[in-house]
Amino acid sequence: MMRMYDIILKKREGQELSTEEINFFINGYNSGAIPDYQAAAFLMAVFFRGLNDRETADLTMAMCDSGDRAELSAIPGIKVDKHSTGGVGDKTTLILVPLVAAAGAPVAKMSGRGLGHTGGTIDKLESIPGFNVALEPKEFIEQVRRVGAAVVAQTGRLAPADKKLYALRDVTATVDSVPLIAGSVMSKKIASGADAIVLDVKVGSGAFMRDNNSAFKLARAMVDIGNKVGRRTVALITGMDQPLGYAVGNALEVIEAIETLKGQGPDDLMEICLALGATMLLLAGKAGSTDEGRKKLLYLLESGKALEKLEEFIAAQGGDPSVVREYWRLPAAKMTMDIPAPASGFVQAIHAEKIGRAAMMLGAGREKKDSPVDLSAGLILNKKTGDVVTAGETIAVLHTNNLSSLDKVGKIVQSAYAFSEKRPELLPLVIGSVQ
Repeated sequence: MMRMYDIILKKREGQELSTEEINFFINGYNSGAIPDYQAAAFLMAVFFRGLNDRETADLTMAMCDSGDRAELSAIPGIKVDKHSTGGVGDKTTLILVPLVAAAGAPVAKMSGRGLGHTGGTIDKLESIPGFNVALEPKEFIEQVRRVGAAVVAQTGRLAPADKKLYALRDVTATVDSVPLIAGSVMSKKIASGADAIVLDVKVGSGAFMRDNNSAFKLARAMVDIGNKVGRRTVALITGMDQPLGYAVGNALEVIEAIETLKGQGPDDLMEICLALGATMLLLAGKAGSTDEGRKKLLYLLESGKALEKLEEFIAAQGGDPSVVREYWRLPAAKMTMDIPAPASGFVQAIHAEKIGRAAMMLGAGREKKDSPVDLSAGLILNKKTGDVVTAGETIAVLHTNNLSSLDKVGKIVQSAYAFSEKRPELLPLVIGSVQ
């Protein structure tokens, strides 16, 4: 008879676990038969001893099979999904869903809400008046068939064991383990039903992975899992040493995403979207190469077809498509405050996590999972890395309804900026890929 005690001991001693032992743990913890204290001990053993490729794949599939799986076979074509490991100002999904759908690749996407200093796609979409993120499965599939795109909130029925384990990892200092992160991300992506997956693995001061080696290691683990279970998977490692674009905060990011689909978005955001989107088209069979995919995307942006698809997508999910041209329909904060530069010179760096924390304190993010979010709150950066600044010049504008934290937030934003006498060398946005 299998016992959790023996499985914990075996992993503590650095031994390889069998598929049956991993299934026993996930099924037992998901059902409540295995208590939190034994699961916590197991997670700590994995944190220090690790899992090999086969164990990681088994853990992923056990979590994936702990709940429902989305059935997307009724949607014709290769369904392609995109997942970001989280960053500050990362509104790429808002741009890529209509853009890739306009190229003929069906995008049936399940997304999450923001937590901590990283934003969530669902919160951003909910800042559009009327937008419904809770479609029934039949409605979801029918919309993708008709429009080519749909985005819904992940349900509790999707990989519930992962949801339960993640909450435990969060309070037991076992979050930053590559096999546990890889298993968590891929269990949800596989359960979501896509045929192909493009992963955006962020690295830098605003990302979970702070150095390139860790980012490539995580990317390799996730790609191997995807490919092993029959999902064609590619990961791009992209920089998050400063926020992506200029806007941080839900409604503010929606505006910047719309501007990008109008061909007027920030260069860094456009570059990341073209790289990810071209890879999505390649995996979906809508381009023979990423170069061809990139050209298709640029045509869709320049011709206005991507913007038309955004309007169609918003309307299909009950949202008000007129927000695409009338930004005043989106939530707006009652107060704005300019933040002056504390010094002159070139912007040497912007600590992305500090900017994300500032946005959260203004009301744009959640400290806890059940914290309310102010969809109008956030900030706009006026200056990015490499820009010239004079002391006293506005480097950022805060948008908030929470007046009590303004001074404190202003100081955090100022401390996020580093200045130098020489123009810094800008790091590449797309650092590499794993496939």
